Amino acid sequence: MKTDTRRRALLTSLGALAAAPAFAQFRIEITGVGATQLPVAVADFRDEAASGVAIAAVVRADLQRSGLFRLIEARATLDETSRPVLPEWRGQGADALVAGSVTRLSDGRFDVRYKLWDAAKGEDLLGQSQVVVAGDLRLAAHRIADAIHKNLIGEPGVFATRIAYVVQQGKQYSLLVTDADGEKAQTALNSLDPIISPAWAPDGRQLAYVSFESQKAVVWVQDTATGQRRMLANFRGSNSAPAWAPDGQTLVLALSQGGLTQLWRMPAAGGTPVRLTTSRAIDTEPVFTADGQTIFFVSDRGGGPQIYRMSAGGGSAERITFDGDYNISPTVSPDGRTLAYVSRVGGSAFKLMTLELGTGTVRTLTTTRDDESPSFAPNGRLIVYATRLEGRDVLMTTTLDGKIKARLLTSGADVREPAWGPYGR
Repeated sequence: MKTDTRRRALLTSLGALAAAPAFAQFRIEITGVGATQLPVAVADFRDEAASGVAIAAVVRADLQRSGLFRLIEARATLDETSRPVLPEWRGQGADALVAGSVTRLSDGRFDVRYKLWDAAKGEDLLGQSQVVVAGDLRLAAHRIADAIHKNLIGEPGVFATRIAYVVQQGKQYSLLVTDADGEKAQTALNSLDPIISPAWAPDGRQLAYVSFESQKAVVWVQDTATGQRRMLANFRGSNSAPAWAPDGQTLVLALSQGGLTQLWRMPAAGGTPVRLTTSRAIDTEPVFTADGQTIFFVSDRGGGPQIYRMSAGGGSAERITFDGDYNISPTVSPDGRTLAYVSRVGGSAFKLMTLELGTGTVRTLTTTRDDESPSFAPNGRLIVYATRLEGRDVLMTTTLDGKIKARLLTSGADVREPAWGPYGR
């Protein structure tokens, strides 16, 4: 399984991104019911069938996957120019109503329009238009869902963001980049050797990752627009676990060039690394807080792998996890309040956990047994992670209370190592 390469690593010229093969496409299966959800009706967009993309269905799926919305059936024929009788929609249980249209322009592009109404207050909330090429129709739908999320919840949505992950089919590994719902996959790298630890630059324009194509762990950085890549770290020993500083100017890596694996900081453009830890243990899997002041990382300096934190400039470290004897793969929420990680439970199960850093409250989010590689969405409301279900390595998203999960299903491929990208598309 995927755990072998990554956990061993823990303790021991392409052109532009190409369209990924069909096996990489996702199907989403949502389970669970949230405690408080805003009821919203999203009508089919007028003439959307002619565009080849079911805009309204994409918007509905985005909203439902967030765990914050409950969908109300909307069979009426509406568009953004309609004058809906909002009390009637309120009577059907909808607090908000969305309708729109898709119009093909003479130059082949599409004009996507929509309007959002507040059925509870009986007023218009938002109306917008986007002119996009055919290949960006799904992105337009994600942006609509983001705008609805922002208007109704007061926080940005993450539906127009991207996720990087690794696919293995047979002996081939592929590093893919997709929309947050798993569609529109593009291939960054194909290899017959393992690929692990993808990490997004803060501006979303570059990916760092570890490739074993040189028969050892080497860190590469790749431009997501052009596909151009460069070797960042190929020092003696293992080079692994890249983590970008929030300013995008430096990365922290786990290097074993001095013997045991320790944390080192180096410029994103390449250069001489500076050592941050000097323990007599293995220090790895660094991750920055959003303010760039603190690094969380994994170390076995206490006898088994646990999560520690220290200043981004190095120095003494403070142990953070105490529940369980094996805690790895830290990721910190954008607001710095929550740590997500993987803990070994009962001697053999690996489960996704969260730790509220202010209170010390620990929560188990999953019932699966092989969870790995958690990564927060940029708004901090969802976590994507890898796990194993029905004999397959799959990706899941979960709300922070664990009540709403979306299983991202592929056809015949194992998927792993997810990393949720930043805002900025």
